[in-house]
Amino acid sequence: MSTLAPRTDGTGAHAADGPTAAPAGPAGPSSGRGRSLRGRPGFYRSYEQELALFNTRPKRVAVGAVVLVALVLPFVLEDALLRTLAVAFVFAIGALGLNIVTGLAGQVSLGHAFFLGVGAYTAAAISGDPEGRTIGFGITEMVVWLPAAGLVAALFGVLVAPLATRLRGLYLAIVTLGLVFIGEHVFREWSDLTGGAGVGREAATPVVAGYDLSQGGEAFSRDQQLFFLMFALLLVFALAARNIARSRLGRAFSAVRDRDMAAEMMGIDLPRTKLLAFAISSFYAGCAGALLYSVSGFFDPASFNLLLSVQFIAMVLIGGAGTVGGTIAGALFISLLPTLTRELPEYIPLISRQVTETPNVFQVEQILYGLLIVAFLLFEPRGLFGIWVRIRTYWKSWPFSY
Repeated sequence: MSTLAPRTDGTGAHAADGPTAAPAGPAGPSSGRGRSLRGRPGFYRSYEQELALFNTRPKRVAVGAVVLVALVLPFVLEDALLRTLAVAFVFAIGALGLNIVTGLAGQVSLGHAFFLGVGAYTAAAISGDPEGRTIGFGITEMVVWLPAAGLVAALFGVLVAPLATRLRGLYLAIVTLGLVFIGEHVFREWSDLTGGAGVGREAATPVVAGYDLSQGGEAFSRDQQLFFLMFALLLVFALAARNIARSRLGRAFSAVRDRDMAAEMMGIDLPRTKLLAFAISSFYAGCAGALLYSVSGFFDPASFNLLLSVQFIAMVLIGGAGTVGGTIAGALFISLLPTLTRELPEYIPLISRQVTETPNVFQVEQILYGLLIVAFLLFEPRGLFGIWVRIRTYWKSWPFSY
């Protein structure tokens, strides 16, 4: 992760993507405008290059390749798998929000499920039928209910933020955990808004410029349309998160995470910085909550429980805290994990698909979340992103890895 001061190896070149990257070889002019380092395309040659949005050629190529593959997938995959990927993209948006407050600003939060619930119910209420059994205002345009869901969730994040200036670590985690239980109680009892426990209500309708994307068209099916929509939104939120990380505010987040007392001595306003971290994170969570159930079209108060918060923690830890690409990879990995575990009974007859039998696939999923979190914390705390950095560093120095 970048710090307030540029990292340099003394030759004018900066190591890319983390402190473990190998130092560069003989470098060109420190201005970064000189000749290129042949065979070392992944190293920074100037401070300006390190701060760029896509600061190396391999990153630009990789992002372009991902976008091209995503544009082709709807024409080669079945609708069921496209629906799963669309949900995974929304999970990635929510995980990016948690990464901002936890991975970037170092504020431990276990209440992400609460902010998702606030966003989901705000969007559902704005988009809902005014004549229905639950609160609804009949405004189905996404450009209205999506930012509104994010802003209402951000407002709740601002209300929680003052606690972050007084608490940290385990104490802050316990306080944010309490939000989940408060939210579960309110969502279960406020049946005029939520439909009540075991009943639920319809999710927000994804209408863009008068076109209802939840209904299939002649050119594209419903799942193809939702896949394109969620992928486009993921790109927007990921670019915004990357810009936040490389901005002045993002570097203030990193300074607070690394040593808050030192950051305050450097002139960083701790209450304001932590407030902004919670507000931005909650905005992401609110938007993700509003989108999450638009794919299925229905949700109930039991959807926003402690397990959902644990899933988001697993996404950030397994993907790589503090990194945008790693967080997206972790979100996709965790989101697609149930698709893999549902196939286990075919190969391990001991595992059942029935909820009433033990062990079943749902129990196996929860155990896997715990095992993966423990395994990554013990053997690779930087997650999937750290594994990628290890492979890349080994490949660049091969066969002279020493």
